[in-house]
Amino acid sequence: MLPSDVTVTHHFVDLPSLRMHYVEAGEGPVVLLLHGFPECWWSWRYQLQALPAAGFRVIAPDLRGYGETDKQGPYDLDTVTADVCHLIETLGGEKRVRVVGHDWGGAVAWHLASKRPEHCAKVAVLNCPHPQKMREALLVRPKLRQLRKSWYMFFFQLPLLAEYLLTRDDAAEVVKQLRGSAVDRTNFSEAELRPLRDAIQRPGAAAAMVGWYRAGITLKPPPVYPPITSEALLIWGKSDVALDYDVLVPGTERFAPRLRVEPIEHCGHFVQAEQPQKVNQLLLDFLR
Repeated sequence: MLPSDVTVTHHFVDLPSLRMHYVEAGEGPVVLLLHGFPECWWSWRYQLQALPAAGFRVIAPDLRGYGETDKQGPYDLDTVTADVCHLIETLGGEKRVRVVGHDWGGAVAWHLASKRPEHCAKVAVLNCPHPQKMREALLVRPKLRQLRKSWYMFFFQLPLLAEYLLTRDDAAEVVKQLRGSAVDRTNFSEAELRPLRDAIQRPGAAAAMVGWYRAGITLKPPPVYPPITSEALLIWGKSDVALDYDVLVPGTERFAPRLRVEPIEHCGHFVQAEQPQKVNQLLLDFLR
């Protein structure tokens, strides 16, 4: 799939602390799609066809530091969630929207649904644990299985080296990570991954993207997460090489009492690209 295969309009909006790029497709109730690392709005290429066809207005931003959005910190969840809330406020119409997030975008979605419920009608998360579950597994009551899978998060704390390795050789490491995370690599062709290779090589992008990890691992007191009152859906490709389902998913309902969990067997971390038909159907059933 190429960008020319996806019908979207591109927009820029000046938020209080940065200029944000987003793409838009369709008309109807707003669905906000929040990408993760190491991606951009292109992460949602398959959803940007299916959701508008089903009657939704879909907004997929480049989050702070990514794609064509400005490259300045800070990159903590409070700041990037505030970016998303400011974006919602600029869209016009409804102020409570359906929020869908993957990976780091999933962390933003959890954070927003809990701490900014005035902007969240429903929340769906793909292969991202609730931030408190992740903190517990890494720092509070460390789980060896997850620590082994999270080695890269600690490696990313090293200044300059991570940025160099991610961008050298035309960002070959990004291709390696994306394909290495998939069971079925059909939707991870050179053409499909080219926009992501280009995105991380924009000036300042690699440092900004890694900056999310540097802001995420901290000894500061953890935030308090009120229970999420909206309906919640957690979709999880169970062959995720970076995030352990058995460690990170059970018990999530204590943070989201109205949670439904939908595991997908034999599917990796980038579930929305690897199994788009299954993911799209789950999303549509939930978002309608």
